[in-house]
Amino acid sequence: MKPIRLSKHALGYSVSRGFTVAEIEEAIRTCAWGAAELGRLDCRKDFPFGQNWNGKIYATRQVRPVFVDEAEETVVITVYTYYF
Repeated sequence: MKPIRLSKHALGYSVSRGFTVAEIEEAIRTCAWGAAELGRLDCRKDFPFGQNWNGKIYATRQVRPVFVDEAEETVVITVYTYYF
């Protein structure tokens, strides 16, 4: 299994966007990949949340990593999170 590495940019947003590295790895390993901008790839995965995020309770957190699949590793460029 190819390693997944988060860029410094992606790791820098983990707290402010509320995702974990484990969630990103699970999304990339288990979800269908699609085309994203600039020749990159993305995927989406919903996780049960049921917690407060910025003053509101949300049932689900969706993570959307944007990445490139290189020969030796998958590099995550950025991660978007959606709460609903």
